[in-house]
Amino acid sequence: MKYNYLIVGAGLYGAVFAREAVSHGKSCLVIDKRPHIAGNVYTEDVEGIHVHKYGAHIFHTNDQQVWDYVQHFASFNRFTNSPVANYHGELYSLPFNMYTFNKMWGVITPEEAAAKIEEQRAAAGITEPRNLEEQAISLVGTDIYEKLIKGYTQKQWGRECRDLPAFIIKRLPVRLTFDNNYFNALYQGIPNGGYTRMVENILEGIPVELNADYLQNRSAWNEIAEKIVYTGPIDAFFDFSLGTLEYRSIRFETELLDIPNYQGNAVVNYTDAETPWTRILEHKWFAFGKDDAGDDLPKTVISREFSAEWKPGDEPYYPVNDKRNGELYQQYKALADSETDVIFGGRLGEYKYYDMDQVIAAALNSADRYIS
Repeated sequence: MKYNYLIVGAGLYGAVFAREAVSHGKSCLVIDKRPHIAGNVYTEDVEGIHVHKYGAHIFHTNDQQVWDYVQHFASFNRFTNSPVANYHGELYSLPFNMYTFNKMWGVITPEEAAAKIEEQRAAAGITEPRNLEEQAISLVGTDIYEKLIKGYTQKQWGRECRDLPAFIIKRLPVRLTFDNNYFNALYQGIPNGGYTRMVENILEGIPVELNADYLQNRSAWNEIAEKIVYTGPIDAFFDFSLGTLEYRSIRFETELLDIPNYQGNAVVNYTDAETPWTRILEHKWFAFGKDDAGDDLPKTVISREFSAEWKPGDEPYYPVNDKRNGELYQQYKALADSETDVIFGGRLGEYKYYDMDQVIAAALNSADRYIS
């Protein structure tokens, strides 16, 4: 045995676990089947712009321990996530707030906005929301649901809103204030220099092998370490023996444009059903204070996101948290719990949607539990 731990996956979970293991005197090798570290938070430099290769990642947390931890590896800018919704050319503020309600209904006061939402909820006859559609209407009314939620959500999940569980949208921020900050988090920002640099700092001094697929040669990999930390898909680890877990995937169309400013905001959601993409990212606006980017950066990079049903060979992004997949995951988890020398972690290893701070917290907790 050459290493105490073989860590499969160089994303946030694997990198943090590796750092904690090494800090406790353990030896680690990190491998990843991709040609780069940092998993889905990977950023690459294009014309001086940090492009979020796998979609927008905005760090936000209320966890003081996690915030203090990441400060060791990166300084963060003051980016505030304030998306815009585009419905057939009409622009609305996200999260849903008084700017949104004023444009939708002409209301001026929070009392008027609350009354309008209650009126539409009552007219829809919703008492206990049974699905996403009813949950959304109970939160923001029928008009906003129809224009700003329905089309976007059905594109994102590939399912009718009435066929999706209510809990998916329970975290939807709705504010009777003029607050455009999407996240209700004490700390928020994006690492200066990009996420890739932050993960490089976490992995500093730790051996990493890229283009290395654990599942293609697991017997050989298993021989070089006492324990495995596995962050890949849990069903793939068990050769899909119980069936395949479902995901939503994303396809990106990224362009370098010879103009300084395409949409004036980092994220614009396209909420009508007819527009094929769900949103457009303009990556330079993730860097706070780039208002003069026309002078400093005469070009811009945009990415259109297209949501799709996952199929083998695609990158799995969002677990489909319905009854069938939840029950199947529990069966796989029972198999995982019986593996004495393998630790399963991360969004794929635990078949769970994680924000970045939650991934880091889970890795720290796992390290505390398993590293002696």
